[in-house]
Amino acid sequence: MIVWIRELRAPFFTATVVPVMLGATVAWYRLGVFNPTRFVLTLTAALCLHAGTNMINDYFDYKSGCDLHPMYQEFWAPFFGGSRLLPEGVLKPRDVYVAALLSFGLSGAIGILLALETGWIIILLGAVGVLSGYFYVTHLSRRGVGEFFVGLNFGPLMVTGSYYVQVQTFAAEPLVASIPIGLLIADVLWINEIPDYIADRAVGKNTVVVRLGRKRAADMYVILMMSTYAFIVLGVGLRLMPTCSLIALATVPIALKAIKVAREHYEEPPKMVSSNVATILVHLFTGLLLILGYVLSVF
Repeated sequence: MIVWIRELRAPFFTATVVPVMLGATVAWYRLGVFNPTRFVLTLTAALCLHAGTNMINDYFDYKSGCDLHPMYQEFWAPFFGGSRLLPEGVLKPRDVYVAALLSFGLSGAIGILLALETGWIIILLGAVGVLSGYFYVTHLSRRGVGEFFVGLNFGPLMVTGSYYVQVQTFAAEPLVASIPIGLLIADVLWINEIPDYIADRAVGKNTVVVRLGRKRAADMYVILMMSTYAFIVLGVGLRLMPTCSLIALATVPIALKAIKVAREHYEEPPKMVSSNVATILVHLFTGLLLILGYVLSVF
């Protein structure tokens, strides 16, 4: 069980929990609607999709030789280089591949169940998630669009999808609320890819970080981080988000610490770990504070 939890990279499931919660909270704020059964089913489907993506990425990175790069023998952290269970021989590649397909299949089955009750548009959103998750390593990241699809899936698609399941309609507000979450999860991936630069480049995994180089990638990381807060302020200023959303700005000090480390140590993976951790915390706490902002606005 412990081995499979490590393979699933369960601690990173906060990237799924936050947007699904946010979408449901916006629905409650706008229309006073909350269906707990649909929420649990939505969250379960999204977690299965996330788990399948993590495992299939591990599988393809192992097959390509990326996770076998010597740099990971010198230094490894949970934020880059995969789970390491395949290179260490703890799990068999075929088992991980089958588990990934089962996770995708379960996510799809729940999606069909939700679609029967709420509308078939959910199938379309789920299909985008499954296809981009499966082909992330083999096609999307190699073409430099992986970061975009991660931001799209764990931002707008999950937030608006969760909202739609609750109210069976779309609206501008959940889409606007999803942008900061999408930017931050893209930034989490971005900062994790900087230590992966050498291994990714060696196997032709041409992520945007590989294309830009580590220094410019670190600069872009800063821009993405600051854009998150700028968008929150803009959303409130244009009355597209409630004023209480500004509570999310409380994470700025953590973001500034992450930025400082990233700009100073982008060529030293061991020293970047604190920035990796801080970026994940910024995503988690900013998302939770946005949710809290909407809850406070109800009252």
